[in-house]
Amino acid sequence: MASEKPGKTSLRSISRVHMIMILGFGLIVISAVLTVSLLAIRKTDEVLKNKVISLTSSLNVQMKLNMESYLSRMETIATLAFGDKDSYTYDATDPSNDEYEAINTEKKISDRLYSLCIMENFVDYGIVYRNNRTVGKISNGTSTLFGDKLFTNISSMITRSRTNDGWATGYGDNFKRIYYAKKVHDNAVLFISFYASELDAVFDNPETLKDMSVRLVNRDNNIIYSKKSDEVGKQLDESISSRISGKDSASVLDNDYLVSVDKCGDWYVVCSIPTQMILNEKNEMKAFIYITAGISGVLAVLMGLLLSYRIFSPIRKTVSNLDNMASIDLLTGILNKRTFEEYSGNILENSLESESHALIILDLDDFKRVNDTNGHAYGDKVLEKTGEILRSVFSDDDYIGRIGGDEFGVLVNARIEDIAEFERLLKDKCEELVQAYHSSYSETGTGKKVSASIGVALSPQHGKTFEELYSACDKALYRSKNSGRDTYTFFDAQNESDGERHE
Repeated sequence: MASEKPGKTSLRSISRVHMIMILGFGLIVISAVLTVSLLAIRKTDEVLKNKVISLTSSLNVQMKLNMESYLSRMETIATLAFGDKDSYTYDATDPSNDEYEAINTEKKISDRLYSLCIMENFVDYGIVYRNNRTVGKISNGTSTLFGDKLFTNISSMITRSRTNDGWATGYGDNFKRIYYAKKVHDNAVLFISFYASELDAVFDNPETLKDMSVRLVNRDNNIIYSKKSDEVGKQLDESISSRISGKDSASVLDNDYLVSVDKCGDWYVVCSIPTQMILNEKNEMKAFIYITAGISGVLAVLMGLLLSYRIFSPIRKTVSNLDNMASIDLLTGILNKRTFEEYSGNILENSLESESHALIILDLDDFKRVNDTNGHAYGDKVLEKTGEILRSVFSDDDYIGRIGGDEFGVLVNARIEDIAEFERLLKDKCEELVQAYHSSYSETGTGKKVSASIGVALSPQHGKTFEELYSACDKALYRSKNSGRDTYTFFDAQNESDGERHE
């Protein structure tokens, strides 16, 4: 057999070595790309998970605050029953009662209670006496449920000794109603109830986490409220409850679920969503990275740049959206309560002597009437319009936030050392606010007239911290409400005794 030419052998050897070098380089590049991709995916997981946990925790806290605010409002409405002396002094069990006077007194109390009952969709709003006699609205369903132990069972709901009241649900395994009881005197208990479905507006989760399940549960993990009505009264799924067992406030994220819990009185607000659902975008990106890395060895550098852009561009967008959602009120586009209070507190704490600050609280007058007359969609538009009005009246240096359902706050920040000049500026701003509502909602007699009551307090004259300034401002707002509404009032320390919390 003839031997091959030395040149051909050398060419083949060089080609072989060249091929080995190319393959080796390709393997190195592919390994490097895969390694970098894995590190990027791991970092993406970490950043996205942390942000999602933070957002979910913030939303859970917000829903807890919404729930506490709702229950507090119900308690306030309940205490309005004591506005008449007969409501808390009359005793239907007293054997010395004159029958005629008792009938008249009970009718007077009932009329009072019925007038308050129409403020909300109450099922029950009445007073139950030790002899099971009732005044006000006590439904047939309640009477049937508690029977001849009506007073005894309702009295057992009073679990808070300091305030002599309490919340309860689940009697007769019926979790569709929520009950509130408050002691009137030793022989009488005020009792209200409403359907748990009324909490729909309290637990309205944002579009970004629309698939998140929000539930209110008791200590025994019985579901008191859920958007899925067929869950009410059932036990919270073990896969959810086991992750938050024994915790009053926590967020847990693992391969299966993201679960957050916050204690609300004797109950718990629980938010949960499957991990794969919130990380779906990340999983799609991971598959794309692996496929691209396997077919782009030669173009590793260029493709690496492209992949970096493709990986982190959605993450930056997601993180930006999460940050905004955690600090902005979704309906009005201004700061939410938590962020507004935090920013305002920091400004007041680090204020310079050359700076002047004032807190303005604006509360829409009789906003419930606006909702009831024109519908909640119209009410939402009014709230959105309020955000626009506040942004148009105040400067970019001022903080504007929504601090309640129809309550808004503005921290005015100005470099004005002259107090009189600063007060003139504040008065001009308040006049502009009042006029803005007059020009935007002037249809009197149509149910669409909207106005606002305003309270103003200055720092440091009326308070150095946000809490002190808010308290003073709230008292000024209360005086605006009592002065006929649709006006503004500056806090006056001499009238401090008049500055009770507004309703």
